[in-house]
Amino acid sequence: MTTIRRFCCNDLLRFASVNLDHLTETFNMSFYMTYLARWPDYFHVAEAPGNRIMGYIMGKVEGQGESWHGHVTAVTVAPEYRRQQLAKKLMHLLEDISDKIDKAYFVDLFVRASNIPAIKMYEKLGYIVYRRVLRYYSGEEDGLDMRKALSRDVEKKSVIPLKRPVTPDELEYD
Repeated sequence: MTTIRRFCCNDLLRFASVNLDHLTETFNMSFYMTYLARWPDYFHVAEAPGNRIMGYIMGKVEGQGESWHGHVTAVTVAPEYRRQQLAKKLMHLLEDISDKIDKAYFVDLFVRASNIPAIKMYEKLGYIVYRRVLRYYSGEEDGLDMRKALSRDVEKKSVIPLKRPVTPDELEYD
């Protein structure tokens, strides 16, 4: 049986095998620690029996006014645990926290334009491509900024796609 719980410091020493996928962005230890300290409600891990880490989601809440939103920084599932709806469960958890606790207008994420399986999964979860970000990944590969409106965005203004691509320096960061 799968257990989904908050990520804790000890998990940082146990989740390296989940990050081995070439499409998973990895970060330095202080980056993970910052998320754990600032946005603990947005950092969860899925465990299999025997305490083996199956996957995790890491995110945050940011923005101002109608740009107040939940952000998925990383979601990944170890290859042996894929196709079990685990990423879907983790995404729904982050969406629920963004919607019900933080009253965000939308959830967004960035995905490599070449990562077709992930894009299809996000589309099945209700995300749309809001904009293309040119050379977002290491200055080489384009990224797609995908969004899903939450209940506070009654008019769905947050998911009206932009008509032109943007560059990374045009992105708003909080």
